This record gives sequence, C-alpha cells and structure tokens, in this order.
Amino acid sequence: MTQLFVIKIGGNVIDHPQALDAFLEDFAGIPGPRILVHGGGKIATRLGEQLGIVSQYVQGRRITDDATIDLVTMVYGGLVNKQVVAALQAKGCNAIGLTGADAGCIPADKRPVKTIDYGWVGDIDPGKVNTGALGALLDAGLVPVMAPLTHDGKGHMLNTNADTIASALAVALSGSYAVRLIYCFEKKGVLEDLQNEDSVIPLINRENHARLLAEGKLADGIIPKIDNAFAAIDAGVKEVLIGDAADLRVNVTGAVSGTLIVS
Repeated sequence: MTQLFVIKIGGNVIDHPQALDAFLEDFAGIPGPRILVHGGGKIATRLGEQLGIVSQYVQGRRITDDATIDLVTMVYGGLVNKQVVAALQAKGCNAIGLTGADAGCIPADKRPVKTIDYGWVGDIDPGKVNTGALGALLDAGLVPVMAPLTHDGKGHMLNTNADTIASALAVALSGSYAVRLIYCFEKKGVLEDLQNEDSVIPLINRENHARLLAEGKLADGIIPKIDNAFAAIDAGVKEVLIGDAADLRVNVTGAVSGTLIVS
C-alpha cells in the first residue's frame, strides 16, 4: 500500500509565525501523499473577543452557538486555511484548502443535546467520508489542507474538533493507504507533569490511560487527542503519534519522537 501521512497541527503552533513556518517547511518536504488538518482556536477566540463573542468550553471543546459558527467558519475556513495554503504554495507544495463541505468531503451529524448542548458541533461517521473525492485530489498530486469544519448536508456548517477530523480521515483512508496519523503540537508529547517539559509518556495504552485519567494527570486539551487516537486504532489505524511539531521530520521516517498510542 502507498504510505499516506495524515498530520494535524494545533492552534498553538499556528499562533506563532516562526514555529508555523518551520513546520510548514518540513511538511512541504514530505514526499508522497499527505493531508494536513489544522486547528486555530486561539485566533478565533481573539477575533471573537474583538467582535464581542465570548468563547465557552467544556472539557476542551468549544460550545458553538449561532454567532460562534459564523465566527469559526470565517476564521478556520477563511483566514487560517488560506494563510496556510498560501504559505505551502510558496514552499513548492501544491496545497488545496478545504472544509468538510467542499466536495462533500466530510458530512457530519449535529451533536444531539444530552447533558450539554454543544450547539453547531458535528460528529463524524468515518464511513461517510468522501474517500473518492479525497483520493482523486491525492492522485492529482494535490495536498488537501482541511479546516476543522464539517457540514450537515442541510446547508449548515458544523464546528468539529480538528483531532476528530484527522482521526476520521485516517480511519476512512486506511482501506486504501498505509496511514500514519500524527498529532503535532507545541509539546514533546503527552506530559505526565505539565510543569516538566521532559516528562513525556513514551507509550499510552488502555491500562495506563485509565490510571492517568483517574489521577488527573491529563489536561483537558490532550484528552480529545488521546480519545481520537484510540478511536483510530480501534478502527484499524495502526500508527498514531502525538509529538512536537518540530519533530515532524523524524516522525515521517518511521521513527518515533513523542508519545505512541497503542491499544
């Protein structure tokens, strides 16, 4: 099978121009098929505050009301996505910016209200990902750059966690490619002690994951990454890494620098 890298870059790197530029330089240099999924939460929060829209979060996930879905569509699908695409084009990488609505790439269902009403937030069934459209883009030598937005098929955009999108893409495409899913952010990996940058947990499995949660050693922001890593593994993706964006060159060679998630 052809190797495919599905790589997610976090908002904290996007907020720092030098770190982002270095990451995109490394990403542009990866040979063969790859897909980039980006976040951008802090930019949306900052611009939202300027517009009088205050962000609310529960367990690291944004509550998306009517005003917020307009905001994140503009910021994620517009400003951030097109800046990343333009930067990659400047580095010789023929990128194409997408949301889940484009070519119907990622349909989703609006999350049902249970104990929490998340608003216009989408949940993805990887089986509904339009792998034909994505495969055609990859076959044409294009590099999809996916914003963290999906659609409900009824004309509504849905805010969807970028980690979830990366996981769904990895699962959906694993039938056609040998997929390595890599979550890149500003830390060296999953840290046992947030005050110690070198306390990287090299391996997380179901057993120690339960212990780490019970001991409160996993920060809210990392929990969705690990949940989605396990979801990808359960669905057939064998390689999931969480590591430093600066280590991307290592992590596309078959080596591991960061935290490896296994079943």
